[in-house]
Amino acid sequence: MTEIRTIGVIGLGAMGAGIAQLAVEAGYRTVGREVTSELGAAAAARIGHFLDRKVDKGQLSADERDAAIARLETTADLEPFAECDLVIEAIVEELEPKRALFADLDRICRPDAILATNTSALSVTAIAAATTRPERVVGMHFFNPAPLMPLVEIVQAELTSDVAVAVVIEVGERFGKEVVTCHDTPGFIVNRVLIPLLNDCVRVLDEARITPEALDTAMKNGAGWPMGPCALVDLVGIDVHVHAAEALYALSRDPRMAPPARIVTMKNAGLLGRKSGRGFYTYD
Repeated sequence: MTEIRTIGVIGLGAMGAGIAQLAVEAGYRTVGREVTSELGAAAAARIGHFLDRKVDKGQLSADERDAAIARLETTADLEPFAECDLVIEAIVEELEPKRALFADLDRICRPDAILATNTSALSVTAIAAATTRPERVVGMHFFNPAPLMPLVEIVQAELTSDVAVAVVIEVGERFGKEVVTCHDTPGFIVNRVLIPLLNDCVRVLDEARITPEALDTAMKNGAGWPMGPCALVDLVGIDVHVHAAEALYALSRDPRMAPPARIVTMKNAGLLGRKSGRGFYTYD
């Protein structure tokens, strides 16, 4: 079985930077790629900031922080990924850019390297088909923020080998995550359940003529949810939710997957939740 020593992370936005942080904390040499060296340096600084906070909270020693930071290097190129044992993609959630990237990685990476996608809604099988090694392509779906959310879904595409799945399970566990495995299906596990459920919650706002506060109160106190659905969608990002719902509807044609008109209108108006300061709620 492939031994993982060096991990590559492509895309160092909020999700990718979180995955890179997990990798360096777990002791892996990590190569992170952004489209410019300036963006890469900014991502490395953010990772350093979050590690500093862990030192302040007593969760890491200063020596452990320094060692973790030393394991990270950033690049604007793809060639350094030739030395990686596992590459995790965390770029824009669109199929064609992912397929183009995986075709490039197929050319650059060693034949025994494993290529993983962090997609939350797209077909891992379709992404793997852009390579000549679909048996080495797997889904690793982290949840945002990756350093804090305990779950990773490991997705086995149609041609993914059991060996590749076993390797990334081991990596996920070394990251300190709860790992669940599933086969490639629209939405995998969590989003297959959560996306239509949140869509139903948004529809209830109009059908029952209630406020977001009332809906959140009802679901927290009647269904035991730790966070109300409107607050959750605001936290995830209304644009992120709409994008995922549209992708799942395109794959499944299940009407419950389609984002309700109300939330699409909010996205188009720039009401994106916490990130924009206003969604179902207003934030300072």
